[in-house]
Amino acid sequence: MSKNFLIRGHARALNRHHKVAVAGVAAFGAAAIGFSATPSDASTTTTSEAASTARIAYSTEPIKDVRGTVTDQLAGAGVKTELISAKKKAATDAAAKKKAGKKAAAAAAEKKAERERESDRAGRSGDRQWDGRQGDTGKPARKDYADNLDGWIRESLDIMKKRGIPGSYEGIHRNIIRESSGNPKAINLWDINAQNGIPSKGLLQVIPPTFSAYHVPGTSKNIYDPVANITAACNYAADRYGSMDNVNSAY
Repeated sequence: MSKNFLIRGHARALNRHHKVAVAGVAAFGAAAIGFSATPSDASTTTTSEAASTARIAYSTEPIKDVRGTVTDQLAGAGVKTELISAKKKAATDAAAKKKAGKKAAAAAAEKKAERERESDRAGRSGDRQWDGRQGDTGKPARKDYADNLDGWIRESLDIMKKRGIPGSYEGIHRNIIRESSGNPKAINLWDINAQNGIPSKGLLQVIPPTFSAYHVPGTSKNIYDPVANITAACNYAADRYGSMDNVNSAY
């Protein structure tokens, strides 16, 4: 037997025993090469889902300029509606208050006007009271009295009655005859009053200070006017003696 036979046989034996081992070594080497080519921070998961997850980044910065949730928006809308309602109510209340103020002012003005009208009516009534009956024209007109002693006394009595001044026709007539004999222009120039510079004048011989103090509104301010003289003298006599009827001498 030759030496070459032994060598070839031995070689074939080694090949059969180590064939699988050599293949395994080769596979391991390829795997090692693959691992060394992969970056150190890469994931070993080979699925597409895992790879996608690895690429998601999360930020800790607050999100800006983003509207609130639907709940927040509804809450804001509710507040806005309440504000609008409050403004409308305030405007309505202000308008009602203004209207009430105008109404009160108008009522006050009407009351004032009514008082003025009543005052005017009272003034006109007073004018009619002293001037006699009212004619068809609506203007005050004097009552028809005779322009003599009788007429003067009667007119004075009407005025005295409306003023509440007591006196009678008889009492007035009696004192007029004694004092002036019925002369409305009579004047006393010799008694003490004349000496004091205030002579007695008119039908019932009244001194100027007394005439001024007891003058009856609505009559003439002329001391010689017969009606004015009689009513002023009777007013004085009522205050001093109770009535002209009680006067029987110089008074």
